[in-house]
Amino acid sequence: MLPIIALLLILIGMLIFWLSRRTQAEAGLPVGRVIYSDTRGWQAIEKPLYSRLHRLAGKPDYLVQQGREIVPVEVKSAHAPGDGPRRSHVLQLAAYCLLIEETYRQRPKYGIVKYTDRMFAVDYTEALRAALLDVIAAMRDDLARGAAERSHDEAARCVHCGYRHACPERLA
Repeated sequence: MLPIIALLLILIGMLIFWLSRRTQAEAGLPVGRVIYSDTRGWQAIEKPLYSRLHRLAGKPDYLVQQGREIVPVEVKSAHAPGDGPRRSHVLQLAAYCLLIEETYRQRPKYGIVKYTDRMFAVDYTEALRAALLDVIAAMRDDLARGAAERSHDEAARCVHCGYRHACPERLA
């Protein structure tokens, strides 16, 4: 009787392991341990990552640990553009890499932008890091000069914006 119970427990464990791997793959996550999630589907929503040095905060959708490496994953609900990930999404991913550098004291080699139909591994190069810091500096400069404006070219973005209720420039 005891060997049958042990075999049954092993089979249940294998089934649970297989289901968790399948769920992780369906979410577009690389193999590894999910150590941070900003989606209710996996665990409690985490606090934002914060960089004092760069005065930057952000909440990546997922951080996956692969051995000693940490890989940020940003999940988008739209289809991928035909020519690669959007620049804004690449910069968003670079911001998460920068936050990982300060929070976890290690530099990610790459991050992933996952669209509904494709995903892209984006190398976190020194050039991408520099481009991100340039954009952050330009944004701060615009704010300091009073030249910052919201982009309201896309009505769908306005409708789904988390600040819509308080925005004097909302479209509808």
